[in-house]
Amino acid sequence: MFSDKANKIFQEVIEKYHEVNTVDQPFENPYGEKEDLLAHLLYRKSWIDTVQWHYEDIIRDPQIDPVSALKLKRQIDASNQDRTDMVEYIDSYFLEKYKDATPKADATINTESPAWGVDRLSILALKIYHMHEEATRKDASQEHQMACQAKLDVLLEQRVDLSTAINQLLTDIENGDKYMKVYKQMKMYNDDELNPVLRGQK
Repeated sequence: MFSDKANKIFQEVIEKYHEVNTVDQPFENPYGEKEDLLAHLLYRKSWIDTVQWHYEDIIRDPQIDPVSALKLKRQIDASNQDRTDMVEYIDSYFLEKYKDATPKADATINTESPAWGVDRLSILALKIYHMHEEATRKDASQEHQMACQAKLDVLLEQRVDLSTAINQLLTDIENGDKYMKVYKQMKMYNDDELNPVLRGQK
């Protein structure tokens, strides 16, 4: 099933990132675009999410230097754009994959495209990894460990439910019970024609 593949790749990415565990480490995709395009896209998507997860940790340091914080904010903005672009690339993959599927007369549209479900699944993998770290952290109190284990149990259940829902959505699209309609994320704050602050500086 698709979600099994995605979850496996997300775990692979997170473990690979933590071998060095720094946001500045070089990125290398082990999946070739021509050999396995879907794996290539999923790996890249998860890497972006993993780096951004750690950007968000760093910027919350109350002692962070303001100049460094501004630089990091710019990096987070760029990462958010990369994340959105990757979602659109993954949806393009699904659009191509199911281009010959004929929607039934009573086919319905989903509240989100398949790739935005994948986006949530990727973030969920990060939550699970780091909650497991907290639940097993040796220098944490038993109370802390137990509280984090309870949260981890919920996250694991959520992953099962979300994985099942994504698989079902793809099956429904393939069978014509649902149809895909993808809207580009028309972000305004990065566009120097739409953001009044940027436009005023031109």
